Amino acid sequence: MTHQEHFRLLVEKARQHRAVARMLAECDGAPVEALGFHSQQAAEKLLKAAVVALDGEYPYTHRLGELVDLLRSLGSTPPQIVEDLVDLTRFAVEYRYDTYQAGDEVPWDGSRVDSLPGTLAEWVTGLGGQQESE
Repeated sequence: MTHQEHFRLLVEKARQHRAVARMLAECDGAPVEALGFHSQQAAEKLLKAAVVALDGEYPYTHRLGELVDLLRSLGSTPPQIVEDLVDLTRFAVEYRYDTYQAGDEVPWDGSRVDSLPGTLAEWVTGLGGQQESE
C-alpha cells in the first residue's frame, strides 16, 4: 500500500467513526462510553493519517497525546484543538473495559462530537493534499 493509499484509508476509517459517533449523539440514552470510543477512534485515525502524510511511522497506540508528540517531533504544529481531544484517550483505554460512572469528569458530549474531530479532519486533509502536490 502506498503512503497516499494508507493516508486515504485512515481518513476514511475516521469518517466512519465520526458518522457512528454522530448517530449515537442523536440517540437519547446512548452510552457515553460508545460515543466517546468512536470519537476517540476518529481522532486516533486522523492523527495517524497526519503522521503518514509527514512520512512518519506511528506506533501501535491509542494514546492521542503520544501521537500529538510524534507529530511535533516530525516538525508539524497540530491545531490547538487537539489538546481538547487528548482526553478522549480514556475511552479507548479505561472506559473500553470499565464503566463510566455518572459524575466522572468527561470533557466530551454529543454537542461536540463533530466540531472538534471535524476541525482536526480539515487540518489532516490539508496535510494529505500537500503530500499529493509534492
